[in-house]
Amino acid sequence: MPEDTNICDISPKNNSYLLGHDEAQAMFLQAWKNNSLHNSWLISGIEGIGKATLAYKLARFLLSADISKKESYTSLDISPTSPIFKQVTGNSHPDLKIIERDYTDTDRRKIIKAINEGEQLSSEEMKGLKKSAFIRVDDVRTINEFFSKRSSNDGWRIVIIDSIDDMNPASANAVLKILEEPPHKALMLLISHNPNKLLPTIKSRCAKLQLKPLEDNQVASLLRRYRPELNENTIKKITKISSGSIGKALSYVDNDAAMHYEALCGILLSGNNFRIADIMDFATKATSTEEDYALTQELILKFMSENIKDSGRIAEFAQCWENIIKTFSEVERLNLDKKQAIINILASICKTM
Repeated sequence: MPEDTNICDISPKNNSYLLGHDEAQAMFLQAWKNNSLHNSWLISGIEGIGKATLAYKLARFLLSADISKKESYTSLDISPTSPIFKQVTGNSHPDLKIIERDYTDTDRRKIIKAINEGEQLSSEEMKGLKKSAFIRVDDVRTINEFFSKRSSNDGWRIVIIDSIDDMNPASANAVLKILEEPPHKALMLLISHNPNKLLPTIKSRCAKLQLKPLEDNQVASLLRRYRPELNENTIKKITKISSGSIGKALSYVDNDAAMHYEALCGILLSGNNFRIADIMDFATKATSTEEDYALTQELILKFMSENIKDSGRIAEFAQCWENIIKTFSEVERLNLDKKQAIINILASICKTM
């Protein structure tokens, strides 16, 4: 295990610690040792389980490994103090290119203006900036120029696309053209949260690293590492609702999701004995911000998925689930009242329970 980087900074390019996914790492390492490394890899799985962290780990390894000493390598780890690691962290390695959604034109101009004036946007200001809905096709086309250049030491040139799901049809087709005729010693790492929505022709041209959700004990271990202030009771509650995603678990810690979910369960498990005042109060809090509303949608669907299996009334729960999805969709599409939608949904679930 390499020495730790700052555990407070767990963005994928900075994070040297990856728990789980040993099988995927071993598969990649063996392919490299066998000189049979595919030029494109699709790294898939639910959000927040370490796909991007793995992609950066693969890139750092390839940029630093010595093929003449391949039998000496037993893992993909490299030291966070190494020059390669620091270059990747600083976005300054000449043989690594990252493709992701850029900021909108308006917010990109804010960043450029600050740079030109010798200023730096605060972390809060950066959080408030918006990104484009899709990865621009012009950004994808820069990959061709990048791959046309020789690497700095006759090694690999690597592109990470985070994520391939963020492509529109034009961007996806531009990626496909690159995959069809990959240059020598050029590697593409495509990150996908939902590979079923990708072009079949993209998937067919990639080696697959399909990552599974983390085990509960792994999520709990990571919570202890990244949020040492949490007590064991809170860790247990957060782990239970995180669906094997440490990314989701950390976001749940930050927005008090465990307390929110307990309140939700208290209402829904009361069945026909629910109090309308409790539902009204919950709905008010659940729609106070866009983030609260999004979290509430997620937790309602989680409650349904956890209870449908043991209900003994699959058909009724399935119909209720379908109505919930339809309601959430109509709220978004028709700009309906979110609070009223939550009230109707909760009352419907209580009756179904």
